[in-house]
Amino acid sequence: MKKLLCNTYFLVFAIMLFVAALTWIVPTGQYTRVEVDGKTYVEAGSYHKVAPAPQGISVLKAPVEGFTQCAEIIAFILVVGALFTVIDRTGAINTVIKKISYFFSTHPQYRKFFIPSCMFMFSLCGALFGMEEETLIFIPIFIPLAISLGYDTVVGMSIPFIGAFTGFSSAFVNPFTVGIAQTIAELPMYSGWELRLGVWFLFTSVVAAFFTIYGERVRKNPTKSLTYKMDLEKRAELQVINDVVVDDSFRLTRAHKLVLASFALGMGVLFFGIIKYQWYMTEIAAVFLGVTIASAYFGKLNVNQATDAIIAGAQSMVSVCILMALARSIVIVATNGYILDTFLHAMTKGIGSLPSVLAPQAMFLIQTALNFFIASGSGQAVLTMPIMIPLGDLVGVSRQVVILAYQFGEGWGNPIIPTAPVTMGALALAGISYPQWVKWFCKLEIILIVLSMLVLIPAYYIW
Repeated sequence: MKKLLCNTYFLVFAIMLFVAALTWIVPTGQYTRVEVDGKTYVEAGSYHKVAPAPQGISVLKAPVEGFTQCAEIIAFILVVGALFTVIDRTGAINTVIKKISYFFSTHPQYRKFFIPSCMFMFSLCGALFGMEEETLIFIPIFIPLAISLGYDTVVGMSIPFIGAFTGFSSAFVNPFTVGIAQTIAELPMYSGWELRLGVWFLFTSVVAAFFTIYGERVRKNPTKSLTYKMDLEKRAELQVINDVVVDDSFRLTRAHKLVLASFALGMGVLFFGIIKYQWYMTEIAAVFLGVTIASAYFGKLNVNQATDAIIAGAQSMVSVCILMALARSIVIVATNGYILDTFLHAMTKGIGSLPSVLAPQAMFLIQTALNFFIASGSGQAVLTMPIMIPLGDLVGVSRQVVILAYQFGEGWGNPIIPTAPVTMGALALAGISYPQWVKWFCKLEIILIVLSMLVLIPAYYIW
C-alpha cells in the first residue's frame, strides 16, 4: 500500500512537470476576471492571447508555493487528524461498536437492522469529518462480527469501508471535500447543506439496502457469498453468538459518554457558527481543536498521552497535506505559464456545446476520470476547483452544482480504482483479491454512477 501511495505522489509530481513542458507548447491566453460581491468571476467571452511564459527550473518553487497557498486548509486538516486520533485513543469509538455488536448478537429479532444501522453510522462519520483512512482500523473488528451474525467477510469489510466512502462521497459537511471546495469557490462554508443532507441520505439508503439484501441472501444461503470458501475456516473458529460475555471493555463509561457528548456539542457549535456567523476554516479548526482538548480531558488521557495522540493524528494527515500541495503546484505552474485559461477555454467550447442541464454530468465524468490519477478528495479539490468553478460560471452552472459533481466524481470510483490506497489496504486486510472485488462491486458502481447523473439534474434547477 505504501508503494502505491508513493507512486501517487510521483504521478502528481510528474503531472506537474508535464504541465510545465506544456507551457512551452500550448498557446497562452487569459480570461479577464472581475470581482462581484467579494467573489471572483471569469468574464465570459473575454479570453485573449498573451505573451508566452514557459516554465523552467522555477517549477521547483511550485510545490512550496502550494503549501503556502493551502496553509489554512493544511492547518485545518492537521487539527482534524489530531481530533479523530484523540477520540479513538479514549476508547469511546471502539466501545460504541462493541455495544452495538453485543446488542445485535443478543437480540436476533433486530439483526436485519445491523447492516443499515452500522453503515449509516460510518456514513455519517464520512459525511461529518471525512473518515476514510481510519476505516482500516475497524475492518478487523467487523469481519469476525459479521461472520458471527451469519454474514460474510464482504459485509464485515464493507460496513466501515464502503459505509464511510458513501458518506465521504455524498457528504453535506465533509471538511476534506465540501469544505475545501467551497473555500476555493468563495462560497459560505457548508452552504447548501440542506440539499446535500438529502443527497447523503439517498445514497446511504441505496448502499445500505444493497448490502442488506446481499447480507440476508448470504445469511440464508452461505454458498451465495463471494468469500464462502475463505469464510468456512473463520466460521469454525468463532464461538456461538450467545456465548458473548459482556466485560469491562464493553461498558460505555462516564468518560466515554463525556467524550461523545463533547464531540456532539462541538458539532452543534460548528453548525451554529457556520449558519449564524459564516465561519470559515480558521474558526472551524478552532472549534475542532477545542473538542480535541475536551476529549483528551474527559477521556482521562494524561498530558503525555494527549500530546502523543495529537502529534500522531497530525502526522497521519501529513501525506494528505503533501499530496494537496503537489496538486496545487500543478495549478500554479499552469497559471504562471498562462495555459490554465487555455484549457478552460477549450473545455468551455466542448461543454458549452451541451445543454446547460447536461454540463454537470460532463463535469462529473471528467472528475471521475481524473480520480484514477489523483485518488485524494482534498488533492483533487485543490487541483480541479480553480478550473471547474470558472468553467461552471461560463456555461451557466452554479458553483454548488459544480462542487456536487466534483464530490460524486471524486468519490464513487474510489472503491474500485487501484490507485486508491484505502481500497487496496481494505482488500488486503479482508484477504479479497482485487479482480474478484471489482467484478463483484461493478453492479453497485453502475447504480451509483447512474444515480449521480440523475441527481445532478434536479440539483441544477434547485441551485
